[in-house]
Amino acid sequence: MPPFVTPLFNHLDRVGAWGADLPLRLFLAWEFYESGLEKWNGQNWFADIQSAFPFPFNLLSADLSWQLSMWVELIAPLLLLLGLGTRFATAALMVLTVVAIAAVHWPAHWSSLAELAQGYAISNKGFGNYKLPLIYLIAALPLLLNGAGRFSLDALLFRRNA
Repeated sequence: MPPFVTPLFNHLDRVGAWGADLPLRLFLAWEFYESGLEKWNGQNWFADIQSAFPFPFNLLSADLSWQLSMWVELIAPLLLLLGLGTRFATAALMVLTVVAIAAVHWPAHWSSLAELAQGYAISNKGFGNYKLPLIYLIAALPLLLNGAGRFSLDALLFRRNA
């Protein structure tokens, strides 16, 4: 490796230790908060899909499901921005996303992996539409596994309590 690369990588390592998670937190916070605002300003359409919700969420009323999903999508992103309760907020958003995939984004009918793969798209052509929610799940996974990182209220509180 050229000699100038090592100091550059060392600097990137120091910056990464403080803020590598920040782009994920910002991205997920924006996407989920935007969805929560749509629910806040919109009408409850969950009654149309309540039967598609996986157990135990299919046992809740459509109104309660709507309220739960809206508040999770409004509060958890704020927690992600602050890096406060990051693993809890991320887990809540991941559960919400899995339910959304099952109820809305998964293909209604498929008989082969080729047909299922057609749902891995960002479109509305009748094959499902699970690509974007899957991207959200994958982006959330590092936050669930590693927490918010050093540039967060979680880290500040943990240092004070340690």
